Amino acid sequence: AATLPKVSAQAGYTRTNHVDEFGVPLPNNQLRIIYPDIPDNYRARLDAQWPLYTGGRLEALEKAAMSEARAVGLDLAATRADLRLDIARAYWSLTAAIASVQVLDESLARADAHVRDAQNRLQSGLVPPNEVLSAEAQRARQRMLRVRAASQRDVAESALGRLVGLAPGARVVPTSPLEAGAVPDPQVDGYDDLVRAARDGRADRQALAERLTATDWHGAAAAAGRRPTIALGAGVDLARPNPRIFPREGSWRESWDASVVVDWPIFDGGRVRSAVVEAAATRRAAEERLREVDSLLGLEVRQRLSELESSRAAVSAADQGIAAATEARRVVTDRFNAGVATSTDVLDAHVAVLQAGLDRTEALAAWRMAEAGLARATGGVPSLAPATPK
Repeated sequence: AATLPKVSAQAGYTRTNHVDEFGVPLPNNQLRIIYPDIPDNYRARLDAQWPLYTGGRLEALEKAAMSEARAVGLDLAATRADLRLDIARAYWSLTAAIASVQVLDESLARADAHVRDAQNRLQSGLVPPNEVLSAEAQRARQRMLRVRAASQRDVAESALGRLVGLAPGARVVPTSPLEAGAVPDPQVDGYDDLVRAARDGRADRQALAERLTATDWHGAAAAAGRRPTIALGAGVDLARPNPRIFPREGSWRESWDASVVVDWPIFDGGRVRSAVVEAAATRRAAEERLREVDSLLGLEVRQRLSELESSRAAVSAADQGIAAATEARRVVTDRFNAGVATSTDVLDAHVAVLQAGLDRTEALAAWRMAEAGLARATGGVPSLAPATPK
């Protein structure tokens, strides 16, 4: 807008002190008043100013402002990406917590059944009293774990509700499961390709690049201070009295003016040079920040890849652990039915299956969080869609 003409209307009133009127006598013996006593002064002006040439300063400032505007827009996009990542992490934490509660509910039901079975065996004289006490202790532990898991579920639900703007206490029911019936086996691009994608797709890095461009334009604007400027001005005055008209009269008179002004700074005490040096230093600082971000991008991509691979390995290990614990529980149950194992052995085997199931749930949640983190690191959008192996 600074490159466009500027038109303004002005009006004012000034009260001055009384003065002795000044005049000259005419040949007809009359007094011609040259400077009358007019204490009330009124003035109205319509003024126009148009910078014709500024040495490129205004154009450079305009481009710098456009770069800054794009950078702020990219900052907003980066903040939204961070919010999506936080939502994805909270979502999968809630899903894992709900799955843990379900597993513990099933375990608690089985523990209640074992307690009843031990009590029946005690009444039949088949087991000593300590078997019942052991079963009750195991049931109490399952209840404690169930209460802890429910507390974690409530905390995760509240955190997710806050992130998505729900009212406090609102219920959240996840619809995307942790898995889609198979162990996740993500196939990702090479490290160099991912780093390149991060540099091209990360909004926060693009914002720094835009600010680096803005510093270049600020430097160009500062250097333009050495060049001359040319401006066109014009205006129309309506005043009472009008100081441009001689002699002064206590009536409304009109006048106008038009001008072309050339301003060429010859000596400014080093102001332009200081502004140019400041812009150059700001640019070097922006370059260093961009270089630091590039190095951190590589580190972040490497970390997210490692998390993804380790979580995938944890899921596979948890599957094997569940299979082993399930088979061990089957053997112990058969031994218990044959009378060669105690109910405590059965409960211990069941706890092992429970722990393996919880380990797998946590591994799946960690995998989904690692997947969301890798998507954010490479400039993508964390997804809440059901997991499907690629």
